[in-house]
Amino acid sequence: MSSSQRERLVASLEAAGVIRTAAVRNAILSVPRELFVWEGYENMAYADSPLPLGSTGQTISAPHMVAIMLEELDLEEGHTVLEVGCGSGYNAACISRIVGSRGRVVSVELNGELVQFSRRNLSRAGITNVEVEQGDGSLGFPPMSGEEMYDRIAVTAAARRLPEQFVKQLKKGGLILIPLGEGPVQVLTKVRKGSDGRLSFRSVCDCVFVPLIGRAA
Repeated sequence: MSSSQRERLVASLEAAGVIRTAAVRNAILSVPRELFVWEGYENMAYADSPLPLGSTGQTISAPHMVAIMLEELDLEEGHTVLEVGCGSGYNAACISRIVGSRGRVVSVELNGELVQFSRRNLSRAGITNVEVEQGDGSLGFPPMSGEEMYDRIAVTAAARRLPEQFVKQLKKGGLILIPLGEGPVQVLTKVRKGSDGRLSFRSVCDCVFVPLIGRAA
């Protein structure tokens, strides 16, 4: 795999208006996606489509959806981010490039096989500011904590409703990006928490994600 494949992918996503900022452009260019796909799929790493993660029933999201989420998260250097559903670790790696060394990403994954897989991938890619934790991400992290500790919460699985713990753990002024809906197609939804604690909702686009699994899903 060569950087030219990443460059072509980024150029096509920019031309389509999916990548809009230099921060997202540089993040995707700096993360070797081939290190995060399942064995045997390396030659498809830069196809703009989701790819299966072995027999886990989960996928690595298509590059365009990763880029959409990165843009909509409005990430800044130094942010503390909770990711629910680590998968292969690719999305967390891209987030980590934007929040930088002063930032921190906590990624919670229920599937033990994917916890080990994502940790290995992140290590191979030299990513040091992502912590992968095994657990029920629908409860936030630490589970059931009511402390406001995250600037951003990125959810990579579809929920029927917004889990209460996400709201409790989000700082005032922060935002949650989550696919909401029960059907085969969901709505990627941006939830902002105002300085008064009130929530505002904005629909971003239709999307297709695997279901969020857990007590508060």
